[in-house]
Amino acid sequence: MSDCVYIMLPFVLFVGVSGAEKDTVLCEMLGSPEFPLLSKEGHIIIGGAFSIHSQISNPPLSFTDTPEPLICSRINFREFRFAQTMIFAIQEINNSSSLLPNISVGYKIFDSCGSTLPSTRAVMGLMNGQERTLGKSCSRQSSVHAIIGASESSSTIVMLQISGIFQIPVISHFATCACLSNIKEYPYFFRTIPSDHYQSRALAKLVKHFGWTWVGAVRSDNDYGNNGMATFIAAASQEGVCIEYSEAISRTDPSEHVARVVRVIQSGSARVLVGFLAQGEMDILLEEALKQNLTGLQWVGSESWITAGHLATKRYSGILTGSLGFTIRKTKITGLQEFLWRVNPSQDPHNDLLREFWEATFGCSFQSSLPGQTQCSGSERLQDIDNPFTDVSELRISNNVYKAVYAVAHSMHSMLKCGQSGGVWNQSCIWKDDLEPKQVVKHLQDVNFTLQSGERVYFDENGDPAAAYELVNWQRNRAGDTVFVTVGSYDASLPTGKEFTMDRINISWAAESQKRPQSICSERCLPGFRQAVIKGKPICCFSCIACAAGEISNFSNSAECSRCPLEYWSNEDHSQCVPKVIEFLSYGETMGALLTAFSVFGASLTLVVTGVFFRFRHTPLVKASNSELSFLLLFSLTLCFLCSLTFICRPSEWSCMLRHTAFGITFALCISCILAKTIAVVMAFKAKRPANTVPQCSVPLQRTSVFSCTFLQVLVCVLWLTLAPPFPYKNTAHATERIILECDLGSPVGFWAVLGYIGLLAVLCFVLAFLARKLPDNFNEAKFITFSMLIFCAVWLTFIPAYVSSPGKFTVAVEIFAILASSFGLLFCIFAPKCYILLLKPEQNTKKDMMGRSQSKSL
Repeated sequence: MSDCVYIMLPFVLFVGVSGAEKDTVLCEMLGSPEFPLLSKEGHIIIGGAFSIHSQISNPPLSFTDTPEPLICSRINFREFRFAQTMIFAIQEINNSSSLLPNISVGYKIFDSCGSTLPSTRAVMGLMNGQERTLGKSCSRQSSVHAIIGASESSSTIVMLQISGIFQIPVISHFATCACLSNIKEYPYFFRTIPSDHYQSRALAKLVKHFGWTWVGAVRSDNDYGNNGMATFIAAASQEGVCIEYSEAISRTDPSEHVARVVRVIQSGSARVLVGFLAQGEMDILLEEALKQNLTGLQWVGSESWITAGHLATKRYSGILTGSLGFTIRKTKITGLQEFLWRVNPSQDPHNDLLREFWEATFGCSFQSSLPGQTQCSGSERLQDIDNPFTDVSELRISNNVYKAVYAVAHSMHSMLKCGQSGGVWNQSCIWKDDLEPKQVVKHLQDVNFTLQSGERVYFDENGDPAAAYELVNWQRNRAGDTVFVTVGSYDASLPTGKEFTMDRINISWAAESQKRPQSICSERCLPGFRQAVIKGKPICCFSCIACAAGEISNFSNSAECSRCPLEYWSNEDHSQCVPKVIEFLSYGETMGALLTAFSVFGASLTLVVTGVFFRFRHTPLVKASNSELSFLLLFSLTLCFLCSLTFICRPSEWSCMLRHTAFGITFALCISCILAKTIAVVMAFKAKRPANTVPQCSVPLQRTSVFSCTFLQVLVCVLWLTLAPPFPYKNTAHATERIILECDLGSPVGFWAVLGYIGLLAVLCFVLAFLARKLPDNFNEAKFITFSMLIFCAVWLTFIPAYVSSPGKFTVAVEIFAILASSFGLLFCIFAPKCYILLLKPEQNTKKDMMGRSQSKSL
C-alpha cells in the first residue's frame, strides 16, 4: 500500500464579519498565498511552470498537525534557462511594434519541482494571485490568461485537471505523453513538442533498422514513461522486436529499488537499452549505474534526456557514449545568448532564486563566507561559465518555450483585434478588462505564424504540432567532449515507409566502438532454414529448422518456408527453387541403352533368320512351313523389335501416338500370321483327302484372315487417335522431386482395346495350336506355336500388374521388356527348330523326312 501524502492548498471561502460590518460577506483566502519565483506585471499575464529545482523533500506526515511545506532544492540549470527564455520572448514581444502594440505582457513563473504536488500548488498560485481578500464576490477572472508548462507529462496533467475547470489554456513545451492528445479529456491543452505517439514509433523503427530484435527497456513510472513505453512496446512488436525486460523507476523510489533495476539491466542478455526516462529518473539511474559499473550497453533514449547537456559529461561518458535517440530539431534564437549572460542578482536584489542560481553557478555564497567557501561579489561573469544554462548550442526545448510564448501573443493579438478598427488599419489593440481564458483557447486553435528563424507554428485539431525529429548520436570531438551529432531524421508527415531516413554520417556506438553492437536472442537463421518458436519464450527466441523437401527460404531469419511452384524443386541447401529434373527413358542412360541394344539385336537376328529362310526357300522344310506366311511373320517380328525404339526417347506428340499404334498394329500382324499358320496346319492334317495334298484355297484364305485381323486393329487405332489420342504429359503427382515425362493414354479404353485385341488373337491361336499338338512330329508346327503362345500370354499377363505398379520411366521399360520378351519368344520358339535343321541337319531337309511319318500313319 502506497504512502498517503497530504498538502495544504490555498483556497477561498465566504466568511461573515461581526460588528458594524455584520452584514458584509467577504471572499477570503484560507492558508498562505503562493508567490511566483519570477514575475512582472502587464496587461496580459502569461503563467509559467518549470522544474527549476530537481529535488523535493519528503516532510513527516501526521493526521494531527499541519503538514510542513514542501522544500525544493538542487537548481536545474537547463530548466532555469527555459524560464529565462520565456522572459526573453516576452521582452521581445513588449519591444515589438507589430505584435500586441500598446499592450504590455507580464509573467508569473512558478516552480513545479518536477513533481505533481508542487505543480498543484503552482497552478493554484497562478489562478488565485496574491490577494487574501477579494470582496463580496469570488468570481474574479484568473490572474493569468494562459500557462506555459509544465516540463513533465504527469505535472501537466495535474495542472490541466485544475485549470481546465476554469478553461485556462495550457501550452506545454515538454509534455509529450500521447494521452494528452485526447481533445475530449483535455480540450484546453496545446503543446509545441510532438506527441510520444510518433516518437515511440520512431524509436521502434530505429531499433528495427539496426537489426536489434532483443532489447531491454526502462521507463519513468509516470504518465510520460508508462504511456510512451506502452506505445513503443506495441510498435516494436509490430516491427518484430522483443522486449527482454521492462522496468520502471521513480525519483521517489528507495535506493534499493533502483539498485534492483540496475541489476536486472546488467544481468540481461540484451545489449541495447531503451530509456524512456524523464531527467529526474535518468539522474538517479545513472548514479546507481556508476556504482555497479554498468557499461557497454547501447543506449537508445527519448527526447527528454537525449540532448541533456548535464548528462554529456565525463562522469557519465563511460555509460552513455554512443547513445542514439530522437529529439526535436534545434534552432538559433537571436539575442538569447546575450540575454542569458545579463542575468544577475542585481536585476532583483530581493529575489532568492537569482541568488541561489548565482551561488550554484559560481560555487560561492552571498552570506558570510564559511571556511573554504568563496564570497559572491555579483560581478562574476556568466560568459566565463560553461554549463547547461549558458549553453545555447542545442536550443531545442528552449525553442519550444519561445514558440509557446509567441503562440499566446499571436492568439491575443488576434483576439484583441490589434491593427483593426472598423475595417481601418491602426497601430493599437482594443483592450478589454473582462477577457475570458476560453476566448484565448479559441484563438490559439487558429494561430498560424512564422518565426524569424523561418519555422512555421500551428496546432492540429488535437493541439499538437507537426511531428518531426532529428536522430542524434553522442560522439566525442577532438577535444574529448561529447557532442550531439545529427545522423538521421524522422518526419511523420511523409508517406508510410519513408518517414525514417539516415544521413551518411559515421555513427559512434557504445564504448566508442566503430562496430555496431548485436542484440538478438537467437542467432539468425541462414537461407534454407526457418524460425521455430521455443515454447515459453518470446518470438525473437527461436531455433532454426531446415526447410522440408520442396520448400525454400531465400533470406535470413525467414519465419516460414515457402513451397516451390509445381514444376520446381528446392536445391540442395533449400535456398532457391530450381527446375525439377525431367525424367524419361532415354538412349543415354544404361537402361535405355540396354533395351535399345536388345531391340536392335532382335531385329538383326530376325533379319538373319529371314536371310536363312530366303537362302533355303526352295527346300522342303521352308515350303512345308508356308514360306509366304513365314516371311510375313518374320517381317512383322522385325517391326515388333523396332517399335520398341519409339518408347526410348523424349515423349512428343508424334512419338506418343506412334509408339502405341505401332505396337498394336505390328503385334496384331504378327499374331495374325501365326493364327493363319495354325489354321493352315490344322486344315492340312484334318482334311479328308490324301495326306500329300494341301487345299489350294487355303492360300487366299490365309491372306484374307491376316489382312482382316490386322485391319480390325488398324481400325481400333484410327478411332483411338481420332477421338482421344495419346499426348505428352508431365506427371508431377507420382514423384514430388522430379517430373516424369510420359505419354498419357488419352483414352485408356483405346489402349486396353488394342491390348485386349492382341490378347484375343493370342488366346485363339493358343487354343487351336493346343488342339493340333498331336499331329505328326515331322511336320508339326503346332507344338512350337503352342509353346510360343504360352510364352507370349505369360509375358503379357505378367506385364499388366507390372505396368500398373511401375513408377516413372520403369513403366515404359516394363512395356519395352514385354515387347522384346514376347518377340524373342515367338522368334525362338517358331524359327529356331527350323534354322537348326536348315543349318545343322540339312540331311533331314527332304520331302521324305517331311512326309514320312504322315504317310506311315495314314497307312
